[in-house]
Amino acid sequence: MSKRFRIAPFLYILPALLVLIVFRMLPILGSFAASLTEYDIGGFHRFLGTENYTRMLSDARFWGSVANTVWFVLGVVPAGMILPLLLAMLLRGKLCAKGFYRTVYFLPVVTSAVAVSVVWTWLFNPETGPVNGVLASLGMEPLSWLREPRGVFEMLLSPLGIRPRGILAGPSLALVSIMIVSVWKSIGYNTVLFLSGLENIPREYYEAARLDGARAWSTFRHITWPLLSPTTYYVLIMSTITSFQAFALVYVMTPPPGGGPLGTTNLIVFYLYQKAFDRFDIGYASAISVFLFAVLLGLTLLQRRLAGRRVVYE
Repeated sequence: MSKRFRIAPFLYILPALLVLIVFRMLPILGSFAASLTEYDIGGFHRFLGTENYTRMLSDARFWGSVANTVWFVLGVVPAGMILPLLLAMLLRGKLCAKGFYRTVYFLPVVTSAVAVSVVWTWLFNPETGPVNGVLASLGMEPLSWLREPRGVFEMLLSPLGIRPRGILAGPSLALVSIMIVSVWKSIGYNTVLFLSGLENIPREYYEAARLDGARAWSTFRHITWPLLSPTTYYVLIMSTITSFQAFALVYVMTPPPGGGPLGTTNLIVFYLYQKAFDRFDIGYASAISVFLFAVLLGLTLLQRRLAGRRVVYE
């Protein structure tokens, strides 16, 4: 009887554990093994050791995709946290038709990424898109949006005679357009998370602060922000991971072969896809996937070390 009791907990987790091993752990180990070989659609050819990694370090297009991905993450993650937090605070307050608004902002989350990409591609169309129509009605010059390879800093500073080059030019307008769509699509999910975190903060704290004469900013700084830190920490980690893995929007809005104008929307997962399924260079693509895994693991550990210490649990 005691033996059966000790085995029972493991039997409960066995189905989930099998799914994790088969669909997570084994593919990760398989990718690492393939990264050390010359492997294509025809199967294994020969063992290469670290040759794929050496090739990756000297691949200019790979490093270009890494730079584009870094810009993408730096643009999407902060906006994808600040805007949902503001929305959650509005929805928690005294607002008419809360149910309607909660439905509207969550619709992009449950909408297919492909459908979203097709609609936004039409909205950003330089000739017939409504976005340029709005700019024209305001007396502004139309923009090329998804066809524009110039960096946004270069575009903003060029009227002043300043023309930054390279990484200083910033992300291309095409990449910024995809950032906007990415934030718009994820804003509802993060809002739900922040709203859940806000609902878990006892209202007695706010009542006590109000009696002490605390203003809105002081209340947010000393009550809301610290007690919302577990939710903020989770959203930060998950937003970073999903931003590094962005693919569908890039693939549909700026399709192959180049990855947008002059490759400026060629994110790392998109480049990995090209190598694996366009060129069938699966060994090299596996090396890129291992690199991405190492980067995400390192960033997660760094965030845990720096931000995890500041998390306040009641």
